[in-house]
Amino acid sequence: MSVDAITVLGTAAYGGMELRSPLRHDESDLRKRRQRASSARSVAARAEATAPLPRPLTVLLIDRDDRSRQRLQSLLAAEGFATCPARTLEDAQVLLDKLVPDLVLLNPGRGCGSEASQALKDDPRSAGVPVMLVLARLDGRTRTGSILAGAQEFIRRPVNRHVLALRIRNLVELVRLRAAVAQPPELQERAVRQRNSELERFRSAMEGAADAIFLIDRSTMGFVEVNQTACNLLGYTREELFSAGPGLVWLAPPQELEDEFDAIIAAGADTGPVDARMRHKQGALVDVEIHQQAQRWGEDWLVVGIVRDITERKQAEESLHHLAHYDTLTGLPNRALFYATLERTVAQATSHDWGVAVLFIDLDNFKSVNDTLGHAIGDELLSQLGNRLVKCVRTRDVIGRLGGDEFALILVMNDCRSGAALVACKVRAALQAPFRLMGHDVMVTASIGITIYPDDAQDATTLLRYADMAMYRAKQSGRDAACFFTAQMNVDLIARMELESALRAAVDNGEFVLNYQPKMALGDDHITGVEALLRWQRPGHGLVGPQDFVTVLEETGLIVAVGRNVIRAACRQIAQWLHSSVGPVQIAVNISARQFTDGNLAQDVRQALDESGIPAHLLELELTESSLMENTERTVDTLTSLKAMGLAITIDDFGTGYSSLAYLRRFPIDKLKIDIAFIRDITTSPDDATIALAIITMAHSLKLTVIAEGVETMEQLTYLRRHRCDQIQGYLFSRPLPPPEMEWMLLDRCRAPTPLEAALRLQFPPEAG
Repeated sequence: MSVDAITVLGTAAYGGMELRSPLRHDESDLRKRRQRASSARSVAARAEATAPLPRPLTVLLIDRDDRSRQRLQSLLAAEGFATCPARTLEDAQVLLDKLVPDLVLLNPGRGCGSEASQALKDDPRSAGVPVMLVLARLDGRTRTGSILAGAQEFIRRPVNRHVLALRIRNLVELVRLRAAVAQPPELQERAVRQRNSELERFRSAMEGAADAIFLIDRSTMGFVEVNQTACNLLGYTREELFSAGPGLVWLAPPQELEDEFDAIIAAGADTGPVDARMRHKQGALVDVEIHQQAQRWGEDWLVVGIVRDITERKQAEESLHHLAHYDTLTGLPNRALFYATLERTVAQATSHDWGVAVLFIDLDNFKSVNDTLGHAIGDELLSQLGNRLVKCVRTRDVIGRLGGDEFALILVMNDCRSGAALVACKVRAALQAPFRLMGHDVMVTASIGITIYPDDAQDATTLLRYADMAMYRAKQSGRDAACFFTAQMNVDLIARMELESALRAAVDNGEFVLNYQPKMALGDDHITGVEALLRWQRPGHGLVGPQDFVTVLEETGLIVAVGRNVIRAACRQIAQWLHSSVGPVQIAVNISARQFTDGNLAQDVRQALDESGIPAHLLELELTESSLMENTERTVDTLTSLKAMGLAITIDDFGTGYSSLAYLRRFPIDKLKIDIAFIRDITTSPDDATIALAIITMAHSLKLTVIAEGVETMEQLTYLRRHRCDQIQGYLFSRPLPPPEMEWMLLDRCRAPTPLEAALRLQFPPEAG
């Protein structure tokens, strides 16, 4: 409903005759007039059907700003006014020769509205036309000057469409009534009848409005009129609202409501839109948007309230808020809300001397659940885990899902260390029962990191970061464990960050080099090939062994780029020896599991072979059992593709993984390398000797070559030779050598050293150069 459909007129006496508005607040008079209106409705309907349609009010709009003029013209047209736009006062005066407007709407912009108002007042053609000014501010000086110049009404920018329409109609009606006073009685009576007819049309428009409309008399604090939409919105009848007043539906005490209306009257402008709540008859609260404005009504003030139901909008806003702050899978607070809650909790803890514990929870081996059973089952696991975590804490504690399989808890307690340890035990105990997931029983464990405020950190960011560090330490300790943060963890983290930064620089600067360790055939004591072993020539640290950096390369994913460079370097070295007096030498390169999962191993090998131009059989790839078993289908496809190129494939560290004979038969492999753990005590531990012998026997049955790595003593060599191991590799024969020394040994391979000579060389290595 537009406010323009509501015209409120007070009581005016003309020559002994009284004009009464049908919106008057006297209740008995209202009932009488309603009865009369009901009995005369059919007659009025027939009369109205034959009566000519009322002429729309014509507004002469003067506004120098094109955009502002177009906007005002659009607002007026939407409310049913006929608009004649003019850019300047001179343009308007030209239009006055052709029309007589009902009102002049003047937007002086930054200019002086008083001068234009005075010019319109002095012009005989517009002397009797009311002038309304659109002003940026309504201070006393501006009002006084404009009134003296001839303006009768003001409205403040930005202009509200409903308020503008109401004030225009009120002002036009006021001017017409003043003109009617000077008319003869018969003309006054005709004007009264016409006015009452217009008021009845306004009532009809009010009744058909989509918005609820309330008219309130400030002096009595009672309803003057409400439309049917208002009754439908709040569930009351008109009589119930009239008898009770605004206090029945407005959620404010009487004095506060009176103060609010007085403020609206004092402001003299539309207060809306304001979001609020009103009380339904059934007791429920209805979300609404209210426009309120005060209008003069005789000697009193009338407050007009236009109310729109915004329940659907509020529900949409709440839905968006929930999506922005809560995890859709578990319904728990997401990372943003959890972090904001932790910040508030820490701030309150500071002032109340509380202790706060933060638990960072990460599922162990969750990736394997997704990979083997699918993401749908993984999501169901996370959802059920959230439900179990809720049962491990108190109502006042906070649980959040930070992302993936990471959850976190906020615990406020006096003895944080013991309390947090107890909750961690509850969490681990809650995970002992299997999760029933779409017909699958899944067992999972979790690693938990714990940090304490104020002992470990003073802010939310650091607390969460330290809890994350402690969680990783729990994983390193064997998983399914809880670990408290310690200062040493921070020291280790800084060292780890420095190492990561140095490794990234090493990749960019080409600081990695290859050393080569030969492999010897036990049948005729000749060199069968070499293994490329990665070393880091770190500035300021010398030559660094792989045990100090390979794990970090794996965890950061840098191993993919480094592994690609190692393959290229090995191929270049093969080509260099192939075209020298050394001749063909097979080089074995270790392949990381991440080169299978994150890279394109087959493409890297093919590119390296093409660049170097070497025969493919001179390149050997060594893979661990665990890397083969991570994604067996993809691994089989990749190895088959590599085997088709002509490469040799070896399983490294055999015996430490979990592969089965069935899987071994699927992989296109050529060799098995017995892990050093079984070779080290092969002569003193019957178990290790039995395992080594079983591997040799099994490999030979599968027609695979067997290599023993880590051979360091003559006793180990003797045992392996006796049980027909094919090749050995270790310090008994040679340590890893840089390319020049390895080349010297290869050139002398026509007479390979005997094991005794090898042992002597190990004890008294020849000087380089």
